[in-house]
Amino acid sequence: MNRSILISLFVAALSLAACDKPTVVNVPAAPAAPAARPGPAGPQGATGVQGNQGATGTTGDKGEAGKAGAAAPTVPAQQPPAK
Repeated sequence: MNRSILISLFVAALSLAACDKPTVVNVPAAPAAPAARPGPAGPQGATGVQGNQGATGTTGDKGEAGKAGAAAPTVPAQQPPAK
């Protein structure tokens, strides 16, 4: 009984929504003027002028010579472990 009123209201709302359709009228478009069509392509233009080549940069200064290294320390050879 509690739900019967709710269900009847729901069904009534759906039936009203189904009948409420908007009216749509299709209006024919006005006849358009014939579109202008492009003609054939024209001749190709002249080739442009080649640009100048850029200048080369200057050479850098030579660096100073390094100092001589010290003698490498000697490391004794490892002995195999005793058995």
